[in-house]
Amino acid sequence: MTRDAKKQAERYDLHALRERMLAETGGEVDDSIPELASANPDVCGLAIVDDDGDVRDTPDADLEFSVQSAVKPFVYALALVDDRERVLDAVGTEPTGEAFDAVRLESDTGRPPNPMVNAGALLTANLVSGSTPDERFERILSGLSAFAGRDLRVDDAVSSSEQLLGDRNRALGYLMRSRGTLDHPVDDAISVYARACSIVVSAEVLAVMGATLAFGGRNPVTGAQVVPREIVPIVLSVMATCGMYDGSGRWMRRVGLPAKSGVAGGLFASVPWQLGLGVYSPPLDKKGNSVRGVFACERLSDDMGLHVFGAPAATSGYR
Repeated sequence: MTRDAKKQAERYDLHALRERMLAETGGEVDDSIPELASANPDVCGLAIVDDDGDVRDTPDADLEFSVQSAVKPFVYALALVDDRERVLDAVGTEPTGEAFDAVRLESDTGRPPNPMVNAGALLTANLVSGSTPDERFERILSGLSAFAGRDLRVDDAVSSSEQLLGDRNRALGYLMRSRGTLDHPVDDAISVYARACSIVVSAEVLAVMGATLAFGGRNPVTGAQVVPREIVPIVLSVMATCGMYDGSGRWMRRVGLPAKSGVAGGLFASVPWQLGLGVYSPPLDKKGNSVRGVFACERLSDDMGLHVFGAPAATSGYR
């Protein structure tokens, strides 16, 4: 991150942006499980983290919520670390243009199309190292805690609801078992994935996690190299093409950043070699993305020139 880019980030008025976000009143809170349906639609927090680990945030940036689908890039990264060739062979990397929970696999291979849809994430969560569901989940929890630079925990109520109400995920599990794609019992696989989606984060935590990917796998707050640098381009590439559900194409054209959202209202983006961004606001658009989160990222991308295909490196602060 260049000195000019750092100064620009330090000067940016996040509180003024939050006020503009609050004026965006569209969207609906997800009601797929009771714990999500009870979220306060007026909550709105955001945070950014730079290469020195400096965190800037707004009110509500410390409010906790379940990570949901925003866990997928981090689980993918951990699985790639544990067995890169197997993961790349077992899970595709192509966008689908379909709903994230579509009960469909690649017709010719039986693979999930990418790790950002539920089929891919369900499989990826069970490709991390561990001989039992508990061992695989502990690998995920400790890995996410390293990305966050703090010990994370699970919301047990959300996890229980995810497992009880996850009929489409269970259907995906049986479909993958029938195609020989998933080796583990379906209930075991669902348990690992449901608990992963139920890990508790905040906008600030997501910003740090996004920054860890932005800076080549190094957590800028703790200084720890969480995943090898060569893993990161694979993860960011799939985030860029598949991370925002079936709105990923418009997102990449408009915002131009690798990002991932979750139906609890969380969203994070990684700006390579510049910063990590985390947002939390529960109302979602029809694609399943936070309305205010998308708005914030559009404004930040425009105001700070963050689009990866925008200004040349000499003027944008990239290196």
